[in-house]
Amino acid sequence: MKVSRIAARVAAAAAVAGSAVLVLSSPAFAHVSVAAEGTAAKGGYAVVDFKVPNERDDASTTKLEVTFPTDHPLASAMPEPINGWKVDVTKAKLAKPLTVHGKQISEAVSKITWTATGKGIEAGYFQKFPVSVGALPEDADELVFKAIQTYSNKEVVRWIEVQEDGAEEPENPAPVLTLAAASEDGHHGTTAEDASDKSDDAEETAATTETAADSDSTDTTARVLGVVGIVVGAAGVAYGVLAGRRRTTTEA
Repeated sequence: MKVSRIAARVAAAAAVAGSAVLVLSSPAFAHVSVAAEGTAAKGGYAVVDFKVPNERDDASTTKLEVTFPTDHPLASAMPEPINGWKVDVTKAKLAKPLTVHGKQISEAVSKITWTATGKGIEAGYFQKFPVSVGALPEDADELVFKAIQTYSNKEVVRWIEVQEDGAEEPENPAPVLTLAAASEDGHHGTTAEDASDKSDDAEETAATTETAADSDSTDTTARVLGVVGIVVGAAGVAYGVLAGRRRTTTEA
């Protein structure tokens, strides 16, 4: 009876570990996100990257639409040219004009749309879409950019759900850019000129993207193999204990 109980425990442990392997290898946690290259300080300028992973095995991402916040409009938003993508910038009139560097701004970017002119983002890859933005608001801690991702099979995924305080992350969260406080010396982070200097040519951007994708894949494989090793080791120990108990029972 003791031998049977031990065998059952080993089987249960193996099943749990197997589930862990499946979770680690699942792409379900990937979604459209936004992050600054460096610091996105309040009142300043920054280059932000909209990172778009392809979550489908049988379709490519062919279009990305990013809606800019209307509660804190940005007077300037300049996308970086990307090989294989057509970009359209949409502007809208402001209900209340902005004052930027002493000038009145009556319109701001409301949406940027990237449309693939080739294959787009294929299965197993991601793409970054850099945009120089500013001036960032001084009275906000974060900016929400709602995004719509379209696949080659006409499937549309809407990353537009806003995270509520204290609630679990929604299924399709909207990209959120966290803003840092301006430094005490008055420096607001990246300037418009600095942001422009960070723009690389399209071929270098594509090469960097592919290298990053390979790195992500390697990291995931290493974690999965590590879990598998733990499972095999635990099973071996349990088998040794089980065999020892069998010998003890037989000798008795």
